[in-house]
Amino acid sequence: MPTRLSQLFVRTLREDPADAEVTSHRLLVRAGYIRRQAPGVFAWLPLGLRVRANVERVIREEMAAAGAQEVLFPALLPREPYEATGRWEEYGDGIFRLKDRKGADYLLAPTHEEVFTLLVKDLYSSYKDLPLTIFQVQDKYRDEARPRAGLLRGREFTMKDAYSFDWTDEGLDASYQLQRDAYERIFNRLGLEYVIVAADAGAMGGSKSEEFLHPTPIGEDTFVRSPGGYTANVEAFTTLAPEALPIDGRPEARIFDSPNTPTIETLVALANAEQPRDDRPWTAADTLKNVVLALTHLDGTRELVVVGLPGDRDVDLKRAEVAFQPAEVEAASEGDFDRTTALVKGYIGPWSPRGPVLGLESATGIRYLLDPRVVDGTAWITGANEHEKHVLSLVAGRDFTADGFVEVAEVRAGDPAPDGSGPVALDRGTEIGHVFQLGRKYAEALGLQVLDPNGKLVTVTMGSYGIGVTRNLALVAEANSDERGLVWPREIAPYDVHIVATGKDEAVYTAAEAISAELEASGVEVLYDDRPKVSPGVKFGDAELLGVPTILIVGKGLADGIVELWDRRTGARTPVPVEQAAATLLAELRA
Repeated sequence: MPTRLSQLFVRTLREDPADAEVTSHRLLVRAGYIRRQAPGVFAWLPLGLRVRANVERVIREEMAAAGAQEVLFPALLPREPYEATGRWEEYGDGIFRLKDRKGADYLLAPTHEEVFTLLVKDLYSSYKDLPLTIFQVQDKYRDEARPRAGLLRGREFTMKDAYSFDWTDEGLDASYQLQRDAYERIFNRLGLEYVIVAADAGAMGGSKSEEFLHPTPIGEDTFVRSPGGYTANVEAFTTLAPEALPIDGRPEARIFDSPNTPTIETLVALANAEQPRDDRPWTAADTLKNVVLALTHLDGTRELVVVGLPGDRDVDLKRAEVAFQPAEVEAASEGDFDRTTALVKGYIGPWSPRGPVLGLESATGIRYLLDPRVVDGTAWITGANEHEKHVLSLVAGRDFTADGFVEVAEVRAGDPAPDGSGPVALDRGTEIGHVFQLGRKYAEALGLQVLDPNGKLVTVTMGSYGIGVTRNLALVAEANSDERGLVWPREIAPYDVHIVATGKDEAVYTAAEAISAELEASGVEVLYDDRPKVSPGVKFGDAELLGVPTILIVGKGLADGIVELWDRRTGARTPVPVEQAAATLLAELRA
């Protein structure tokens, strides 16, 4: 039987929800697919569930084609497995924690590596059992500080997560490639443009990590790509450091008065006015900016770290979070400076006339890290760590050293790709899938071993592969809509055909019923707008809003034996003889 719109549990809205920030959020609520329950938490209505089931079907089919088997874990899990891997603490405030009536700790799982590992450990003991890839489609929970953009960043969301288990590194490579290929097929079937970029593994751990990003102006991620094919998330971008320069012959470092110059802009202006150079003016790139970051470690301790970088660059806090994970990172506060007399705010530098202030030879206890561009032999204008004083011609490797290098500077369009493939361009995107080679991190922590062909125990190596089901659905909606509503790709549309009967003539409804029945008998899923007292304009508006790609209008043309086939995406309307309507639709759907 076709689904009758008069009986479907749905109410379309003419006005946008007040909290909607992006198109997908606005249209999915207006069209009656989802309904907000709390910040970042949504109920799914019948139309939304149908589309979500179709997205899951595509994923399941491709997982099966890649040899993966489906399982299902609970979302509510005990503390102990996550404590064994250190992630109970690493997640910090990012997870929902709760206690049962006996005081035992549980969490709403943000991800399931630990319990997948323990399940395989419980059941398998020989290399003959491997390779194995298992997956689930399950709800996940993260206590987002600022849930936003509807389904794109929520506190409850649905994911497909798969895990591969091999006893050799070569086996992991093969399993990883199978999943990577499956992801490409999935996103092609969903009609989502994607770019595969090198990524940081984050709290997941492991070695190789790649993200599938959907380019979109509303994306939260920034990625780079070069003409030669290099792609990377900015968090994983590595700076192409210049060659070291000769130190011999460099002018000696010289202190100069610099009143009222607490910023790079005021410093450059003063240097050009009072310390001019012959060949060109000073610029911000000639200065060494020293940024103080505060790291809060898992045990609650707070550490100050100073990062030296060219003055024309700022620190990218997302890159800093990756560089210093699992610590939380923020700019140092006024209170931090009040408690740290070794640093003179606005005039910080690694050296003063009294000797090293920061770096390997310093006694301050504050780590000093440099941007990779600050190589030996480069000369800088920077703070003298004295109020209203700076130093000129401070040479790296001669006058100051550091405790290491760190990638926290912002990445810019035009920066050279690390593989030499040209200058990079920046774009925005949203993560739609992520594949990791976890290696043996979780297997070692949880004791997952099997006997190899020689009867010796070897630690299993793992891969992890995630796809955001509900996020992908939202992005498909985002990319397939217009000012009138949704326009679903046929692969995941809630129905194959939306039949709209208009007018008061009973013959219209009789014909629409007959066409619906014929299509349903042929396996076509039909949404039939049979509402008798609703105007044609409202019905057409709802059809555009709901977004079924093929619409059949049965109306006043029936008197002449004609119905109209309406392509929702192009807007084209084609007259079709009523007796040929079902056959024409079937031919189009099967083309």
